[in-house]
Amino acid sequence: WLADRLHHRPSELSGGEQQRVAIARALAKNPPIILADEPTGNLDSHSSKEIMDILCSLHQEQGLTLIMITHDPNIAHYCQRIIHLHDGQIVSEEIL
Repeated sequence: WLADRLHHRPSELSGGEQQRVAIARALAKNPPIILADEPTGNLDSHSSKEIMDILCSLHQEQGLTLIMITHDPNIAHYCQRIIHLHDGQIVSEEIL
């Protein structure tokens, strides 16, 4: 993912590269679940797609459970199940 950027400081990385580093750090201890709060919140559409492709492949290839919070309906539709909350209460659920 980032071999060519190994010796760069975080401030020298793009937003997408910083997100990939965050994913790598989260995976370092091989967790069964990843909690992702707005994983694409500050990214352009191209970088958002790259991050979501990485997260989806981790789910499909390694069986990793991903719990994601997002306000972006385009990102939410990468998920198999969408739960809508309002004031901390479940108001609807979709299984895709």
